[in-house]
Amino acid sequence: MNFRPRPKEEPEINLIPFIDVLLVILIFLMLTTTYSKFTELQLTLPVADAQAQRDYPKEVIVAVSSDGRYSVQGTALGARSVDAIAQALAEAAKAGKDSVVIITADAAAPHQSVINVMEAARRSGLSQITFATQSSAQAGKR
Repeated sequence: MNFRPRPKEEPEINLIPFIDVLLVILIFLMLTTTYSKFTELQLTLPVADAQAQRDYPKEVIVAVSSDGRYSVQGTALGARSVDAIAQALAEAAKAGKDSVVIITADAAAPHQSVINVMEAARRSGLSQITFATQSSAQAGKR
């Protein structure tokens, strides 16, 4: 007879199948989730906290008013077509293709007006585009 105590085997929990099941559930939830809350958001644009604006010698400033009028380097444009904006950008871009287009659009400006400026910059060969914003502290003062 063998009366020696047998060593107890420690139960071992294998976590790999558990993790696999959790990842499958996570992927399923990510794929089936709908994001319908975007229609409930009330947004006021553009406001951003950014560094102070630097003075670029190669900058071309395009202003877009709330009613869709354009101004390039402080000169108002009579026409609102993309070709007229592209021609004005080409004339104002002193540094050529290295010029930076800064779009200063009113928060209530039509989206299409801003897209027209971006399209005109593309037609003029100007690929560096940035948007001017105001800091949230400046927005609160108004």
